[in-house]
Amino acid sequence: MSFSSVPRVCLLAALAAAPISLADDSLPLAPVKPAVTDGSGRVDPMEPARLTAAERDRLYAQAAAAAAPLEQQALQLRRITRLLQPAVVHIAATKPLLRPRNGRLTDVEAGSGLIVNLADRTVVITNRHVVHRAGLDDITIRLDDRRELRPIRAWSDVATDIAVLQVNAPDLQPARLAAGDGVQIGDIVLVMGSPFGLAHSITLGIVSAKGRRDLDLVEGTVKFQDFIQTDAAINPGNSGGPLVNLRGEVVGVNTAIASNSGFNDGVGFAIPISMVMFVARQLVETGSVARAYMGVSLDKNFTQQYAHRLGMARPVGARVESVTRGAPADAAGIRPDDVILEFSGIAVDDDDHLMSLVSTTPVDSMVDVVVFRDGKRISLRMPVANRKDFE
Repeated sequence: MSFSSVPRVCLLAALAAAPISLADDSLPLAPVKPAVTDGSGRVDPMEPARLTAAERDRLYAQAAAAAAPLEQQALQLRRITRLLQPAVVHIAATKPLLRPRNGRLTDVEAGSGLIVNLADRTVVITNRHVVHRAGLDDITIRLDDRRELRPIRAWSDVATDIAVLQVNAPDLQPARLAAGDGVQIGDIVLVMGSPFGLAHSITLGIVSAKGRRDLDLVEGTVKFQDFIQTDAAINPGNSGGPLVNLRGEVVGVNTAIASNSGFNDGVGFAIPISMVMFVARQLVETGSVARAYMGVSLDKNFTQQYAHRLGMARPVGARVESVTRGAPADAAGIRPDDVILEFSGIAVDDDDHLMSLVSTTPVDSMVDVVVFRDGKRISLRMPVANRKDFE
């Protein structure tokens, strides 16, 4: 298990809070003793520094007292493990090789998955890249109790790298999902899955960043991104497994790593659970994902100089370059050079953030949009349309 600096801080606090006086907590001084010779008359120079049986018992007692607060933290991690292990699966997908080599026509890709109850069905959520190009009969789902299942149906969404596999088996234990995206930078999290095919492994770390949206994944096909970043060890085979908070709730689905070696370098990424469920629910209920559409072109290089030109102190939000005639943004009165500051009550960081927010907005709804125009904040109401109606 990989530990971050957070448990080290807790260690210092635990020692300070332990009911041991400073004198009692110090290591016992070795008493001055006469030199001891063995049978040959040689002197053992370390004999005076050795602890007596009573001194060793005293140190063991101190160690046990100081360990008690740390053991309570470890107990919580064991509780989470016990709750989540039955809901985390190992996935092996046999795929045809695009370029057969050494007489081999297929290869096996390993990953992880998460059991969830969704739309009155039991499904396994994973990453699309784990099962892509594998037939249903070529996907093996291995449970914590060593049962092996085959999915009876599969859906996937290339734009978020999410896949959903429907399974049919009794007594499956689903995971509990976090409500919304309340996870914050600095929160302690666990990564669960099958790194290097080692099923049901667990690592520990913190959320080291949020809102990573510029990753080049699967040859650029993953368009909608809002990743949680963590330093908990994520390695090949962890894809599709859960990122879990200290309440045992799933806050994300592990997807990628940033690494020069191809293995864990302390920077891993997970899809927030709100985006996962927005996509998974639609896949199961309708077979596809309906995404909202604004009808604007955004400035990918909104600079400080241009922000000053518009009367803004800094380049925050998403600057509109053009508006599609008849699109929802046009109907709401959005104009070129408007800077979208808020979308549905959420402050917009940049153009990629706005795309992510729009992509997870239910279609055929109304949203509040705040724009910066002529030195003022202006509130607008915008109808949300289905992207497919404008493609």
